[in-house]
Amino acid sequence: MESKISLKLAWLAIIFAVLQSCEEPYLPSIPESTPQIVVEGYVEAGDSDQPVIVVLTKSIPYLSKVSSDVLAASFIQGATVQVNDQEKDVVLTEICLNDLPEEERKQALALLGITGDSIAYNICVYVDILDQIDRKIGGKYDLSVKIGDTLLTATTTIPQLVPLENFLWEMPPGKPNDTLAQLKVTINDPANQNDFYRYLTASQGGNLIPPLTSVTDDVLFDGQRFEFPLSKAEDRNADFDPDTFGYFLRNDSVSIKWCTIDKAHFDFWNTRDNAANSGGPFSSYTRIATNIKGGQGIWGGYAVNFYRLKVPEK
Repeated sequence: MESKISLKLAWLAIIFAVLQSCEEPYLPSIPESTPQIVVEGYVEAGDSDQPVIVVLTKSIPYLSKVSSDVLAASFIQGATVQVNDQEKDVVLTEICLNDLPEEERKQALALLGITGDSIAYNICVYVDILDQIDRKIGGKYDLSVKIGDTLLTATTTIPQLVPLENFLWEMPPGKPNDTLAQLKVTINDPANQNDFYRYLTASQGGNLIPPLTSVTDDVLFDGQRFEFPLSKAEDRNADFDPDTFGYFLRNDSVSIKWCTIDKAHFDFWNTRDNAANSGGPFSSYTRIATNIKGGQGIWGGYAVNFYRLKVPEK
């Protein structure tokens, strides 16, 4: 499971970073005194057993110093978060880490994809703890968030699964290497429709993380049986090594979370990845797409396939 807190930190950094060009600085159009509400919520079907989860935060002025106290204060409590699965309305339960007993706290951290328990601030989320929402392929899900007199809404869908096929381990290109392997996979993309994909990987028992570019559409291979290299996701904070980047270690255990998503969900991650990967004095500001009416963020559906592989020895 992808770490929700890593995404939270990335989202805050992207929204409030000032990216300057040679001509003039970019100035946010939103006054610092009027913070926006940021929604991050997901509904998953297929191989996933993750319940629906929604995180609500307040935006932070771009000149603010992001500390643990600032992050703790950004989480929104006391909201009414409701999801309609086209058959019933389900009100999500608010859960804050500091209110949980130790064992349940560890379980909640695991649900959020966080290892260990050294969190310096209180995290509050809204969860379908009884798994009442009918999470299914082809489903449509309406979200409503009520915070005082403020109402936010969004709709997402879970498309049909398009699985990966034919996992093939090869020697990386270039000089021979006995310790690394490149993974190639095949996808049988449906014809005459727009399909969108996202994936995450984990190795050596770590958390699932997305690659630097985590989404793609099928513009170049619509309706084709298409083979492509699937790169290992790398930690953005790790040192870049061009000799190992994107390759898997021999004899390692690998998990892949392969997802089909809808257009709005793709647009969010596509713009978010572009913003996170850009930088330097000549970069341009990227406005991150959102499907949240009345706020910012994403309410996204995932059709999930999980694959657990063993990288063969040479």
